Amino acid sequence: MKPVKYFFWTLWRIWFYIVMGIPIIALSPILVLSVAWDKTYPLFFVIARFWAKFILLGMGFHYKVEREEHMQRGKSYMLVANHTSMTDIMLMLAISKNPFVFVGKAELAKIPIFGFFYKRSSILVDRSNSKSRVDVFKQAQERLNRGLSVCIFPEGGVPTDETILLDEFKDGAFRLAIEHKIPIVPMTFADNKKRFSFSFFSGSPGIMRAKVHHFIPTENIGPEKKDLKELKDKVRQIIYNQLVEYAAK
Repeated sequence: MKPVKYFFWTLWRIWFYIVMGIPIIALSPILVLSVAWDKTYPLFFVIARFWAKFILLGMGFHYKVEREEHMQRGKSYMLVANHTSMTDIMLMLAISKNPFVFVGKAELAKIPIFGFFYKRSSILVDRSNSKSRVDVFKQAQERLNRGLSVCIFPEGGVPTDETILLDEFKDGAFRLAIEHKIPIVPMTFADNKKRFSFSFFSGSPGIMRAKVHHFIPTENIGPEKKDLKELKDKVRQIIYNQLVEYAAK
C-alpha cells in the first residue's frame, strides 16, 4: 500500500509545478510587460492573484476566509502570517486585494520560470548576508512610499521541525511597520501544512482555513526595543492562539 501512496504523492508534487507553470507560460508576454515598470505593478498583482487562485483550484484546495476587519483600498499595511508551506504565497495573494510585495528567500528565485517573475516583483533577502538584510529595509521603504503593502512571514522561514506549531518571530516586519506607522494585519493559516507541507510525501486536497484578525495600529508605538518586543509578542500570541483553537476543532 505504501508504494502506491508514494507514487500518487510523487504525481501530486509534479502536478503542483505543472499547475504553477501553466498560467505563467500562457501569460508570459503580459507578465513581462507588467513587471517592467513600477506603474504597471498593480496589473501584475491582478494577474498574480488569478495565478494563485488557479493553483489553489487546480490542486483541489478550497480556501475559507474569516475576516474580523477589512483592508481599505489605497492604504498600506504590513501583512504577516504563520509560514508552513509554499501554498502560503498563493493563499496570501488570494486573500489580499490590496497590492503588496513579498519579502522572501532569495533561493526561490532559482525556481525555473516562477523565479524570473518572483525576483522582479518581490524583495529578496539572503538571511546569511547582513548587507542583504539592510537592503531589504531600503527596498521595503521604497515600496511603501509608492503606496504598496508589504508581506513578511515573520518566522523567517519554515521550521525544519514540522511539530513546531509556531516558531519565534524576527523583528523586521515590526520595525518596518513602526517606522512607517502602518497597521499590522495578522493572519492565521490553519491547514496549509496539512494540505501541502515541505515534506515531499505528504498532502491532500481539501479545505484551507484562514483568519484575518483585527488590525494592530502602530502610530503610537516608539522604536524602543521594549515596545518592538511587546508588539512582536502580541502579534505572535494572536496567531498562536488561533492555531491552538483551529487544532482543537
